[in-house]
Amino acid sequence: MKQRTERLNSLLKEVLSDVIRKDVRNPHVKELLTVTRVDISKDLHYAKVYVSVIGTPEDKEATINALQSAAGFIAVNASKKVVMRYFPALTFRLDDAVDKHMRIEKILEEIQAQRDALEGPTSDEPITP
Repeated sequence: MKQRTERLNSLLKEVLSDVIRKDVRNPHVKELLTVTRVDISKDLHYAKVYVSVIGTPEDKEATINALQSAAGFIAVNASKKVVMRYFPALTFRLDDAVDKHMRIEKILEEIQAQRDALEGPTSDEPITP
């Protein structure tokens, strides 16, 4: 059952991404949107769709709201591409893992810059007056 759920999550991720990109005509749904993962419930009736959006917090919120309001439309179009007895009800969530990753990278770069400043030039680097 676990493998079936994982395969279904992967398939839904691809299909939903395709439907959102090609069929949703809402100005709040930007091109810089990625479906990062889908988690379908054990009974296959509900699915949480995690999306990553590049933009301001207001853009992200507007995009999630637009996707949620178009969830029925998205489900109908996706159900034409996936054969299931019941197509799951979709709930869209913002996946902020990319933002967290970028913040961590920035902090690590700042720490490295501070270390470099404290250590001064290494013995391999020539000292320039």
